[in-house]
Amino acid sequence: MRVPSDREIRDLHAEHAPTSEAFDLVHTHCAIVAGIAEQLLSRRPQAADPELVRAGGLLHDIGVYRLYDRTGKLDYERYVRHGVLGRDLLAEQGYPDALGRFCSCHTGMGITREDIRAQGLPIPPGDYVAESAEEELVMFADKFHSKAGPPVLVSPATVAARLSRFGAEKELRFKALLAKYGEPDLRPFHEEHGHEVV
Repeated sequence: MRVPSDREIRDLHAEHAPTSEAFDLVHTHCAIVAGIAEQLLSRRPQAADPELVRAGGLLHDIGVYRLYDRTGKLDYERYVRHGVLGRDLLAEQGYPDALGRFCSCHTGMGITREDIRAQGLPIPPGDYVAESAEEELVMFADKFHSKAGPPVLVSPATVAARLSRFGAEKELRFKALLAKYGEPDLRPFHEEHGHEVV
């Protein structure tokens, strides 16, 4: 499988972003997540493809653009759909499912068929859970940055507290991955982007 370059991915973001503000928000978030994933991978090398990790990080939130209306307003009520929307967008562009899965399988600590049923989530029934080492790493890295206004970097303690609202098993899964990968150094991302750590 050919992994798209950073430039190709940036162009794809620019093509689908409805506004320059949306592009700046989503593409910057994706770049930060890719950087965090690369940092964690470099500290603890595993059987993961670094190019695929980078591309997955840069693409994982591309479906967010499909939740903006023509005025640039984001549909927060259906936000949980951004993963499947991103998977569909990449499929429509001819990209393989191996890239689309970074979109559909990064939300929370993974969304299961039971989560969808119990919470009445507006996404097709299925299990949207990271399976490969690359998917797991991008999903984990994504927890350390939030696009919510204003964008912030998120400490492990805050991530755990946020995830606990969705059930003890989600918090425990995060803590197991924290033990596996270690805590990322968020300082370089704060220094580059000025986002505070919460």
